[in-house]
Amino acid sequence: MLAKNGLAIHPKYFGISLVTTVTTAIHATIRTLQQATAASKAAQTPLSQDPLFIIGHWRTGTTLLHELFIEDPRHSYPTTYRCMDPNHFLLTENAFKPYLNFMLPSQRPMDSMATGWEKPQEDEFALAMLGAPSPYWSIAFPNLQPQDTLAYEVENLPPNERKRWERVFLSFLRECAWAAPPRERRMVLKSPTHSWRIPTLLKLFPKARFVHIVRDPYVVFPSTVNLWRSLQCTHGLQIPNLESIEEQVFGTFSWMYNRLEATRHLVPQGQFAEVLYEDLVANPLSQMERLYHELDLGGFDVAGRHIQGYLDSQKGYETNKFKPLPTDVEADISRRWGDVIDRYGYPHRGQSHPAP
Repeated sequence: MLAKNGLAIHPKYFGISLVTTVTTAIHATIRTLQQATAASKAAQTPLSQDPLFIIGHWRTGTTLLHELFIEDPRHSYPTTYRCMDPNHFLLTENAFKPYLNFMLPSQRPMDSMATGWEKPQEDEFALAMLGAPSPYWSIAFPNLQPQDTLAYEVENLPPNERKRWERVFLSFLRECAWAAPPRERRMVLKSPTHSWRIPTLLKLFPKARFVHIVRDPYVVFPSTVNLWRSLQCTHGLQIPNLESIEEQVFGTFSWMYNRLEATRHLVPQGQFAEVLYEDLVANPLSQMERLYHELDLGGFDVAGRHIQGYLDSQKGYETNKFKPLPTDVEADISRRWGDVIDRYGYPHRGQSHPAP
């Protein structure tokens, strides 16, 4: 990664770059040990049920939905430890995890949601750290051109890169299944990047379920800008100039929804459902029951009790509050995202209708 980006590191981050390079070498060494031992057994683990994919733009409530679905004891998921240490968790999770709490903040920097090594996490982080093509590499060098953007639409990668992505993805899921018996449980995966990947995900998992969550675009915009600012400032190897983030958010949002509209018809009937974030927050149990019914997941009588227990434990949590958007920004959102705003029934702000 450093070579690819011409060692364009700010001097402030020379130390962390050195530490990370050494740590990477250690990870690779332990990975070799895992490949020679536990990985051979994990590689034979069948994924007996095709996964359930939670898709949607960043900051639309994908994490909340992930938390609710994994309360079902028939579901499994990639934990934060497995996604952040994917090279050798089969060997090290039980031994290392109790001593690594100091490395994990108690809350996520972008929204103050609780963190923990056993919490569900985006598998995209695991893919990036296993060397698969991933657009998340851009976080490290925010002032350079976005990297691995082809990895959004995996089928458009060069053949060798596409096969590598598929191999790494399947291997990681099998290792997660092997590490979390009973292994026949359905895995629930959440990553906004999967919103672009319906063709590839259906190729790998023809019976996969998809749940698309949508949120008011006028809330999504400032929240996503804050997300990328937070990640670039916290995890970048450069002092981010932050000048292009708003334009990046505008463009990526439109790209995702155009891609989703172009590919959602590929999903067989009964395998795709949608939910509005606002409806989920207002009536979480009834919305989850509806999703279970539409996706023919069954077992909501048991899952519902576990979900209610989670909801009771979260009383008092408040989402981030942002300053009201300037009228001209609201007008830009209405103009540039008007088709999505209309599609999901949100009222326009800043202007009554999107410009032609």
